[in-house]
Amino acid sequence: MATQVNPALLQPLGATATDGAPAAPAAAPGHAFGDILRTRAASTVAFSQHALQRIQRRGIDVSPQTLHRLESGMTRAAGKGARDSVVFVNGTAFVVSVANKTVITAVDPAHMRDFVFTNIDSAVIA
Repeated sequence: MATQVNPALLQPLGATATDGAPAAPAAAPGHAFGDILRTRAASTVAFSQHALQRIQRRGIDVSPQTLHRLESGMTRAAGKGARDSVVFVNGTAFVVSVANKTVITAVDPAHMRDFVFTNIDSAVIA
């Protein structure tokens, strides 16, 4: 079961705790950030630091089912010779480097309006 975190009790991103250690990042709604990191470690999909920040800030779901569908979409894109793709999972767009199996950024439906995807050669609905 995921831990719900009150965002009002979190320190700003990049702030340090009183003991000098970095502050804990905010958790995505519905999933504890530690759960996301553990799931990510077991996955063959890597996430750039930028993608992790977007996922965290926008509260994007990165459940095991989402990761499985994302991996499947990346595999399908690789099978067609794609290099950089947008993989849509449940309305969320993940811009990925297919060759590196790395998520570059993620955009949820609420932030997708007026969004332009550049430098991609394919799109996959997973």
